[in-house]
Amino acid sequence: MKKLKGCLYSTSESNTKLPDLGPDLIMSEILPRLPAKCVGRAKKVCKEWSSCISSKEFVMMHCRHMCKGSRQKILSIGQESCFIRSTGVDLVDEKTMITLPFHVRPSDVWILSSLNGLLCVCLRNTFEMFIWNPLIRSCINISDSKSYGFFKIYSDAVGLYIDSSNDYRVLHIKRDRFTVDVMAYSRRTSHWKRIPFLQKRHYHTNGYVFGLLVILS
Repeated sequence: MKKLKGCLYSTSESNTKLPDLGPDLIMSEILPRLPAKCVGRAKKVCKEWSSCISSKEFVMMHCRHMCKGSRQKILSIGQESCFIRSTGVDLVDEKTMITLPFHVRPSDVWILSSLNGLLCVCLRNTFEMFIWNPLIRSCINISDSKSYGFFKIYSDAVGLYIDSSNDYRVLHIKRDRFTVDVMAYSRRTSHWKRIPFLQKRHYHTNGYVFGLLVILS
């Protein structure tokens, strides 16, 4: 955020209106309230803006403001099309067609988990997993050559969460011959890490209750 603050200060020197608002106000109160589509465009202003808008601090601020807003978004994936629909009783049926960042049909995209506008999805043909933000058209392939990040529909479980350091993570629980193998992907480091969990114990099934993973052993 310091880079963004510096960029705002330098920009304000050539624009007489910005000093009236103040760079701190723009950074903490105005940019986080912009729609995701506008935020995505703002990333093209300069490298500093792109870096800071992509930072976890800005993402957290933006998500908090978007969650408070009355105009929530719904992602609808059909057989041949994908669009984002605005919600609200006072709104006309507004929807925006979007292009998938994957070379597959929309019906071949499985949504595994969601958190603050981020989606963890899987492709039916390759079983690769991605972190996808459909509003700002950002997509990251989290599968690698070590077979991490590949989803098995009948045995695996996936969830998104934020750790104590405000890092977005993907929790991938894999079952192989009735044993549990747990991996966590860090959005900050772009790496997978194995997590000790129920070692040498068998389990039969699993499910989710109010966001908690429940395992029957």
